[in-house]
Amino acid sequence: MILAAKNWNQRSIAFAFSFLLAMKPCLPQDPLVNNPPIPNTPVQVTPNPLPTGPAASAAIPSTSPSPAGPPPASPSPTSPSPAGPFLDNRQPARPTVLAPKLVPDVKLPTNAGQYWVEYDIRAYTETVKNMERPQQVLIDWILRETGTDSWFGEVTGVITADKSTLRVFHTNSMHTRIAQLYERFVNGVAEPQVFGLRMIQISNPQWRSRSFGLMKSIPSSSTGVQAWLMPKENGAILLSQLRERSDAKEIQALEIPLYNGQLQALEQLRSRNYLKEYARNTAASFPPMIPVSDEIKEGFRLQISPLLSLDGRQADLMIKCEIDQVERLNQVRIDLPMGGTQAQAAYIEVPQIVSWRLQEKIQWPTDQVLLLSCGIVAAPNAPQDNTLLANPPSILGLNRVIPAVGQRTDALLWLEYRGPLSTQIHHSTAAQPSVAAPPMTSSTGNLSRGRY
Repeated sequence: MILAAKNWNQRSIAFAFSFLLAMKPCLPQDPLVNNPPIPNTPVQVTPNPLPTGPAASAAIPSTSPSPAGPPPASPSPTSPSPAGPFLDNRQPARPTVLAPKLVPDVKLPTNAGQYWVEYDIRAYTETVKNMERPQQVLIDWILRETGTDSWFGEVTGVITADKSTLRVFHTNSMHTRIAQLYERFVNGVAEPQVFGLRMIQISNPQWRSRSFGLMKSIPSSSTGVQAWLMPKENGAILLSQLRERSDAKEIQALEIPLYNGQLQALEQLRSRNYLKEYARNTAASFPPMIPVSDEIKEGFRLQISPLLSLDGRQADLMIKCEIDQVERLNQVRIDLPMGGTQAQAAYIEVPQIVSWRLQEKIQWPTDQVLLLSCGIVAAPNAPQDNTLLANPPSILGLNRVIPAVGQRTDALLWLEYRGPLSTQIHHSTAAQPSVAAPPMTSSTGNLSRGRY
């Protein structure tokens, strides 16, 4: 039995050896391993045979320069080397940058029929008081009505103004639209006009069921916004109905005197502090981590700008409103390193903010009341939370278990035209026209700087 096993092993080894010999031609051959160079053996170089006869002169290039042909081109410094692109360490030549060219006595292009017009605006700017740059109102309204694309596109357009002259370079159709706006500023109402403004918030939108027949709906461009017009008599009835409701609250009730086209900004904000993070204490060794607080402004910002027609019966009204509200402060547990392997549990707060934006331009008959509903949105005037659930964290820490939620209301904006300031009964105690506030900044960062 032992002899049989020995014979079987010998046959297995012989079979494996014969298999490797059969597979040797299929394996990759290394010329240096399989054919090693013979030492001290000269290398035989076989020269290529040269052609003879008449073809020899054509096949063999001449070494003497030919006067008829151009000299051989030298390799370009930017061309790849014969060894290939991976072995070429030379950098390609950088393109030449053209410097700005000063054009003296430039002539504005008139390919679209543009021409230059200067408008005298002193009749408006000399009337407006307490405004540093009253001419900016005209530019704002022109850009708002014509659109910024008309001035920053392929057709060259120029608009500039000082306190005496408005200068415009554009097409005939654009000058026609600008002339209509110019007429309303220069030949329109000169004295301040009084507008009544109310901001109302209602918890339940069911107020519409009783007031539906008093109002007439008009189109609006903002999503979720409803607009109505109603005679002033119906407006008085609607106000009495709203005052009967326990869930209705009047946030603002103002009489605003404005010059024609002027921008008026109103805001009602309050600060909301919260624990943002913990930072390493660089002033002392203990405590190693100190809390860092931050502040959020919540409330509303409102801008209105009415432009009356020549007879004062109609107005183009621009309205912009922003509402920000902290819905809740979410608690997040973190472990603060206290040195070594020790850690201490702490909490930071992540604000949950609800924001709402409105921008409308409405043609408004001044003998009627304009009412805008923003829908169920964050309350413009969220009540101050002084309960045990208030933020920042209370002593009992109940807000970490039951977080407070922001209030939702139906926000209403009421606007009516009261007439010239001189005809008001209480005009002696009315506020003087205020200086137009600077425009609100935008996340979009466009050329209009947030004004349009």
